[in-house]
Amino acid sequence: MREIADALRRWRAQGTGFALATVCGVRGSAPRQPGAAMAVAEGGEVVGSVSGGCVEGAVYEAAAEALRTGRPALESYGISDADAFAVGLTCGGTLDIIITPHPPGPAAALDGVLDALAGQQAVALLTVIDGEALGAQIAVWPDRGAGSLGAGGLDVAAADDARGLLAAGRGGVRHYGPRGQRRPDGVPVFVQTFAPPPRMLVFGAIDYAAALVRIGRFLGYRVTVCDARPVFATRARFPDADEVVCARPAAYLDRVAVDDRTVICVLTHDPKFDMPLLRAALRSPAAYIGAMGSRRTHDERLDQLRADGLRDADLARLHSPIGLDLGSRTPEETAVSIAAEIIQSHWGGSGRPLRETSGRIHTEPAGTPTGSAATSTWLGATR
Repeated sequence: MREIADALRRWRAQGTGFALATVCGVRGSAPRQPGAAMAVAEGGEVVGSVSGGCVEGAVYEAAAEALRTGRPALESYGISDADAFAVGLTCGGTLDIIITPHPPGPAAALDGVLDALAGQQAVALLTVIDGEALGAQIAVWPDRGAGSLGAGGLDVAAADDARGLLAAGRGGVRHYGPRGQRRPDGVPVFVQTFAPPPRMLVFGAIDYAAALVRIGRFLGYRVTVCDARPVFATRARFPDADEVVCARPAAYLDRVAVDDRTVICVLTHDPKFDMPLLRAALRSPAAYIGAMGSRRTHDERLDQLRADGLRDADLARLHSPIGLDLGSRTPEETAVSIAAEIIQSHWGGSGRPLRETSGRIHTEPAGTPTGSAATSTWLGATR
């Protein structure tokens, strides 16, 4: 939902009603994962996507009907449906989609989530996806909640679970009894978690960095460019960056928060900056650490880092020379190769053309459960 939040806030401010369709379950292969959202406004305007085009027409009609009647609905689209061919879900999977109408007027849970997204705050949105309370919602922050799922005990239990999922950056479907008992045959509640965008730290204010900033923003990162040279580390040179910092790279990394979603790209090409920075980066929990340079430079770096006490397990985390082998030449092409390696590193893809592979196309990162209970925020994937 994050990608359509601006439009939803605009409609709310204008007093325009809309219906929000959200993927809450996926069985088999599908182009979009749980959390993908599409909204249809009273005047017919559409934002977002739930399937990349496969079932949008059918979802549009269902959303328009929910908006007309004011009743939420749970719809499934897939190859097992009698009208599967008509709606065009050609990838062989099944999508479960919860459709919730939002007429003009107060909506504590939705408005709370939209405000939190605008302020880059961590928040979860819980929606009942079956039973008498279908469509009921509650927003949950680490310290409070807004809205209701229909019963006090259910609110307490679901909010407690949601805070745990929010801290872990996960989402999915949980089941509860009417008083909040956790049981597999109970009321299903879809939990979406929205963590602040992950960070991309780009060191080295060069032309390659400018191209990487643009693609980093496109992928959903909050991008910072850092360089010790004030003539290069300027907002004018990097208008697409969220932040431009003039500081020694290692000193900046030492004072900034780095977590296991952070991406670090070292493009400085200067040992006096590179080596202290890489020593610190490789001891951090960063998800990805890449460094630009030739193979000879890479070998020299490894020798120096070993001499500085880093272990082979630490050095194995270094992606250098940075990027996948795409034959890149220009800054823009190089930025694509770096972004491709970041994605490949997270999801564990082979980097080979899909026509040369077999089996599932979409995979989960190591340690993540599969199916509707799995969502990821590492690449800014919460929606």
